[in-house]
Amino acid sequence: SGMSIQRCRLLQLRDFLLVYNRMTELCFRHCVSNLNYRLLTGREERCLDGCAAKLVHANHRLMRAYVGLMPAIVQRRAADYEASVAPATQGPPSEGVGAAGA
Repeated sequence: SGMSIQRCRLLQLRDFLLVYNRMTELCFRHCVSNLNYRLLTGREERCLDGCAAKLVHANHRLMRAYVGLMPAIVQRRAADYEASVAPATQGPPSEGVGAAGA
């Protein structure tokens, strides 16, 4: 159980880092145009701040929607699973059905 919790935390960290790295790459490509200077220009800083804020806001909205939809998704998957298992547990169809036409 302890190993499972640790693995879950590692997966969460990995997912966070993937989102962070993607956001950094997108905003850098969009906002930074001059690599001749060590420091960012004021325009680049404002652009990066706005870009990062927009992506964080969008990510939060997506996560809220995902959390809101999760119960319905889990319920539907459980119903689909139960429906797929039910025919297997009922056994073979009776021989009388459809035998008259053979």
